Amino acid sequence: MQQKKRIRTVALILALVGFAVLVFVTGRTPSEAGEGYTPGVYQSIWALLPPVIAIALALITKEVYFSLFMGILSGGLLYANGNLELAMNTILYSEEGGFVNNIATVQNASILVFVVLLGSLVALMNKAGGSAAFGRWASQHIKSRVGAQLATILLGVLIFVDDGFNCMTVGSVIRPITDRHQVSRAKLAYLIDATAAPVCIIAPISSWAAAVTYSVPADSGINGFEMFLRTIPYNLYALGTIVMMLLIVTLKLDYGPMKLHEANAQKGDLFTTPDRPFQDADDEVPSSKGKVIDLVLPVVVLIVTCIIGIVYTGGFFDGVGFIDAFADSNSAMGLVFGSFVTVIFTFFLYMFRGVVTFKEFMECFPAGFRSMCAPMIILIMAWNLSGMTGLLGAADYIRDVVASSAGAVQIFLPCLIFIVAVFLAFSTGTSWGTFSILIPIVCNVFANSYEMLVIAIAACLAGAVCGDHCSPISDTTIMASAGAHCFHVNHVTTQIPYAFTCAGVCAVGYLIAGVIGYFTGSPVAMVATPITLVLLGAVIYLASRFVKKQNA
Repeated sequence: MQQKKRIRTVALILALVGFAVLVFVTGRTPSEAGEGYTPGVYQSIWALLPPVIAIALALITKEVYFSLFMGILSGGLLYANGNLELAMNTILYSEEGGFVNNIATVQNASILVFVVLLGSLVALMNKAGGSAAFGRWASQHIKSRVGAQLATILLGVLIFVDDGFNCMTVGSVIRPITDRHQVSRAKLAYLIDATAAPVCIIAPISSWAAAVTYSVPADSGINGFEMFLRTIPYNLYALGTIVMMLLIVTLKLDYGPMKLHEANAQKGDLFTTPDRPFQDADDEVPSSKGKVIDLVLPVVVLIVTCIIGIVYTGGFFDGVGFIDAFADSNSAMGLVFGSFVTVIFTFFLYMFRGVVTFKEFMECFPAGFRSMCAPMIILIMAWNLSGMTGLLGAADYIRDVVASSAGAVQIFLPCLIFIVAVFLAFSTGTSWGTFSILIPIVCNVFANSYEMLVIAIAACLAGAVCGDHCSPISDTTIMASAGAHCFHVNHVTTQIPYAFTCAGVCAVGYLIAGVIGYFTGSPVAMVATPITLVLLGAVIYLASRFVKKQNA
C-alpha cells in the first residue's frame, strides 16, 4: 500500500513539474483565439501529448478522473500557448471539445440519455426479480465457469446492433451468472468489450456498418456498403479477437494481470482491488415474484425497438430501403427511441404482473441514474480529451505522416495502416474518428488497385477497433466497465495484454495479405486470414503450455 502511495505521489509531482515546464515553454500569449487562430503546436507530434499524459497517468496512478483531467488540462494549455484564461475557456466552452458543448450536442446528449435509461431498465429488471430468476434458470443449464463465459460470448455475438447497447445489455443479463460461477469482473468486462466493437465491425446490419459506409468518399466512385462487405473476410483483428476469446476460455488460459484477478475470483473476490463503483446496485434486494419473462421480454423488446429506432432515424418509414436507412441513421438517437419505448412497455408489464409497486418503479430511475454516474463522468471527460486532440490537429498530423510515406511503401501499407490506426484510436479513444480520417487517404493511395484497397481499408477498420478496444478513454471500453460493474482501470490493465497479443499477430497477417495482394491483385490474398487465425491459435496454445509449466 505504501509503495502505491509513493508511486501516485511521484506521478503527481512529475505531472505538476511537466505542466510548469509546459506553461513556461509555450507561454506565448495569443492576441486572439478567433477565426483563423492556430496553436503553436498545431499538427505536430506535440498534439499527441494530452492523450499520452492521460493514458500514462491512468495506468500509473489508477485514478481515472485525475488522469483524464490532466490530459484535458495539458491539451488546453497547448492550444492556448500557455495562456491560462484562453485555456480555461477552451476546456469549458470550445465548440469542438469543451465540457459544456460536448454535453449539449445531440449525439452526445443522446448517448448520455440512453445510458441513463438503460441503467434504469437494469435497476427495474433487478428490482422486479427478473435478473435473479434468469440466474436461477441459467444455473440449471450452465454448470461451469467455462459455460458461463461461453454464454457471455454467445450473447455478445447475438447483440450486434451497436457496441454501447451490446456492453450494457450483455452485462446486465449475464453478470449474475458469471458471479455465481466466480468469473472475475475484469474477465467479464473483457468478454463484453471483445464482443462489442469487434462483432459490430463485421455485422452488415449495425451502426458501425453505417459509419464505415459513409466514411468512403462520395467522389471515389466506390459503393461504401459493398466495400464494407468486402472488408469482412480481411478484418483480421475482429475475427482474431473472437477466436482468441474462445481459445482463452476453453483452454482456461489467463496471463498478465488477468491471471491474478481470475485466481482471486475463484477464492471469492471478484474485484481484486478495493474499488467497487457499483456495489449498491449489486446489493439490490429483488422481488420474490419475478420470473424469467420479466428479464427476457424487456430485453427482446429493447433489441427490436432499438433496431426500429435506428432505421426510423434513417428514413425507413419515409420510403427509404432498410439497408440505406441503416447507412443513413443516427444510431444514438435510435437507441434513445428504443430504450424510451422499452421503459414504457416495462412499466405496463410490471404493473400488470404486480412484481413491483408504482413507488418502487419510480424509485428505480434515480437508482439507475446513480449507478451510471461514474461511466457518464468518464464519457464526458473522454469526449473533452478527444476534442482537445482535435483542436491540436492530432488527426491531421497522423494523416500527413501516412500520406507522405504511403507512396514509397505500398506493399507494406496494410500493415502500416493497421499500426497507425491502432495508435490513433488508442490515443483519441475513437474508432469512428480514426477510420473516417484514414479511409479517404487509403482510397487515394490505391485508386488503381481494388484488391489492395479492400485490404488496406480492412486494415484501417481492424486497427481502429483494436485501438478503441484497449483505450482507457474509449466510450466502448468505459461502457464495458459499466456493464460488467468493474472498476475501469482494472478492465483496462487486464485487457491490454490480450488485445496486444491479437494485434501483434494481425500485424503479421496484414504484412502477408499486403504482399500477396500487391503481387496478385486478386482475392487469393484472403488466404492471409486463415494463416493469421492458425498463427494466433499457435501463439495461444504455446502461451497456455508456458503458463501451465509455470504453475506446475
